[in-house]
Amino acid sequence: MRRDLPVHLKSPKAIPAEETFTAFVISGVAGARRFAHSSMLRADRALVGIKRFPTDGTIRNLFKRFTQGMVVGMYEPLWAWQLERVPLRSEGYSLNLDSTVFERYGRQEGAQKGYNPKKPGRASHHPLLAVLGEAHCVLHGWLRSGNTRADSGVVEFLKEALAKLPSLGWVRMVRADAGFFDQALLAYLEVLMAI
Repeated sequence: MRRDLPVHLKSPKAIPAEETFTAFVISGVAGARRFAHSSMLRADRALVGIKRFPTDGTIRNLFKRFTQGMVVGMYEPLWAWQLERVPLRSEGYSLNLDSTVFERYGRQEGAQKGYNPKKPGRASHHPLLAVLGEAHCVLHGWLRSGNTRADSGVVEFLKEALAKLPSLGWVRMVRADAGFFDQALLAYLEVLMAI
């Protein structure tokens, strides 16, 4: 993490950025659903192993420094590291395409009114996910505005998802529900089968 994290703090009293990022990850694994929940771990030094556990404000300030380019630059090596740990299966993985709805409160960038079964009329996001089924590994994701359909941009999304794998041999089948029934997707899958 120290090598690939794009943020380097110069202050001698600052908690190193890689420790702050690690504290964020540990908080998420421990069940934190908000930045403020990370404060519960500050008292348990034996569990965490970090001498100076950052406050929720320090964690938030770290992420405020990120630009889109920094996110991409950090994500690529992190993704390669994660993919190395997914065992290659001789029979391949099923690639599951799915979309979901996240209702939003306040003014969130990209949140739009659209299909929202739990809170009709509320602004939402409509993310698109590609998951390697047997590994329970999210291969790719798009955060889309709430006024999109499940199949919007699915062919481009699938192309990006498959490009993240070393070869098509990793995928034995593509599964999706009826919301993805689109002639463009079916035509693209037929082209893939011919390869």
